Amino acid sequence: MFHSKSAKLAVINQDQAELSDCQALAKELAIPLYLSTDKNNNEDFFLSYQDGCLKLLDKHSLIKNALMVNIEPRSGEQHSYPAPRKNNLAKALGRKTKTVIDATTGWGQDALFIFRMGYQIQCFERSPIMAVLLKDAFLRLSHLKWVQELALNLPQLTHGNAIELLTQLKIAPDCIYLDPMFPPKRKKSALAKKPMQVLHKLLGQDDDKEQLFITAMTATAKRVVVKSPDYAEPLGGKPNESFKGKLLRYDVYFKH
Repeated sequence: MFHSKSAKLAVINQDQAELSDCQALAKELAIPLYLSTDKNNNEDFFLSYQDGCLKLLDKHSLIKNALMVNIEPRSGEQHSYPAPRKNNLAKALGRKTKTVIDATTGWGQDALFIFRMGYQIQCFERSPIMAVLLKDAFLRLSHLKWVQELALNLPQLTHGNAIELLTQLKIAPDCIYLDPMFPPKRKKSALAKKPMQVLHKLLGQDDDKEQLFITAMTATAKRVVVKSPDYAEPLGGKPNESFKGKLLRYDVYFKH
């Protein structure tokens, strides 16, 4: 069930061929279903199937600028599989790491990159709206020719609170990856990209990220990696290692 104090959501069916999917989605999230777009609706965001995938639209741009979980490599990332592990994220995850849990999956771009580098990854996402968008993305991923030909193990998605899910693990992963939301550096700073703006609107701040870190350190077998903006204080105190880029860094904490 979808619930947010600051945003309202509905499903829009723009193609009768997808009506049953829209009905199932509206029932799953316990939100209204509309058969056409109407800017007089009270909702802030809408889910709609367009161009073969599930997209998130806002009230002010019902057609343009729809958001989806992109399963293609980002600019600068390798298209080969497995992608080379020469970047800062791979260095932070560790050469001997095989299994990773992304406990804050969000739009899934880091999780998909980790998957394309050949790691076995499990994804946790507590937002029901992001969970259905990720579910749709992983389904599209499973249909890609190269994924099928290589018979790859797809990312596994679990909807729920990561703090609770991590305490229930039966097998500890080699690495737990955290990418919590941090407040902007200053009020006059440039606006975040639209996907992050939407995520903040839907979820607010990650007020429990300190507790999530503590839980992750208990649940991991070897290490916890925290992705942070360059200005933020390390979430878990001084890290054992840190790999810095121009705007962000990966802090690594070893489990002793």
